[in-house]
Amino acid sequence: MKLDRHDLEKIAAVTLAHYGERANDYRRGTQDHDVRQNIAELLRHLEGAPPFRLLDLGCGPGRDLKTFKGLGHAPVGLEGLPAFAAMAREASGCEVLEQDFLALDLPPASFDGIFANASLFHVPAQELPRVLRELRDALKPRGVLFCSNPHGRNEEGWSRGRYGSFLDWDTWKGFATGAGFTELHHYYRPAGLPRAEQPWLASSWRA
Repeated sequence: MKLDRHDLEKIAAVTLAHYGERANDYRRGTQDHDVRQNIAELLRHLEGAPPFRLLDLGCGPGRDLKTFKGLGHAPVGLEGLPAFAAMAREASGCEVLEQDFLALDLPPASFDGIFANASLFHVPAQELPRVLRELRDALKPRGVLFCSNPHGRNEEGWSRGRYGSFLDWDTWKGFATGAGFTELHHYYRPAGLPRAEQPWLASSWRA
């Protein structure tokens, strides 16, 4: 079933409201998550000399913005929930754009890398081609997009108050390559566990 504009607005509003109701709990619950593997995956593919201009897409309360800034880079956050955006600015001192993923307005060819950690799965599958093209356009030539999403068997819909698309590797790869990206690497997380205990699919892409 095709989602219309009203459906998409509801998906964004209800999903953001779900996070907003739990903003402080979410910050406390995720502040110690170890995503060093994902950060290293983005940075190792960037070309040229640092510091790099990075977009943290769905930056939440700002945990990874702080990390990128601490590594000497120039990160910018993007967050659809005002409460998270305020937390991220306070925590990191970085610029944070207030935009939701379905209504992006990004400057063209502006970022060396985009870090989409646990964020793009909230985009309905029918909108992914457009959103991924917009992200590609926001990258500098040969820039890098990193994504980490919970994977599945191409299910889509509401789950615990949030909208999500849970795609398998072949489907996700099809969306990314269809938007003009070239695969660099992909892996499942957490590392060292059987696949059945690795809910996260991580991938990096060259624009």
